[in-house]
Amino acid sequence: MRRRRPDDRLYLICDNFSPHKHPEVRAWCAANHVELVFLPTYASWLNWIEAEFAAVRYFTLGGTDHRTHAEQDTAIGAYIRWRNQRAKPKASFATGSKIRHPGHPFKTA
Repeated sequence: MRRRRPDDRLYLICDNFSPHKHPEVRAWCAANHVELVFLPTYASWLNWIEAEFAAVRYFTLGGTDHRTHAEQDTAIGAYIRWRNQRAKPKASFATGSKIRHPGHPFKTA
């Protein structure tokens, strides 16, 4: 039995990085029932992975002077393993934010 997505379509949330808009990417998405949904310009804070990257930088790179790339890789790997052991699903995000309301005007470029 094949698993199906709702409406047999996958929605992929992306930032506005230009390769995401490349014609080959768009053609592949159309052929595979994938719809790209772009975050508003200057709204990287809406992308949850950005917060994770900030934590990696803060806990593994900030104030350090790694002697080798291997030492730096070890620090990053140790942090990621520590974080994954304590990870919990994000259930609510910015619940009081005005941007979550349908009538909120958003900035477009």
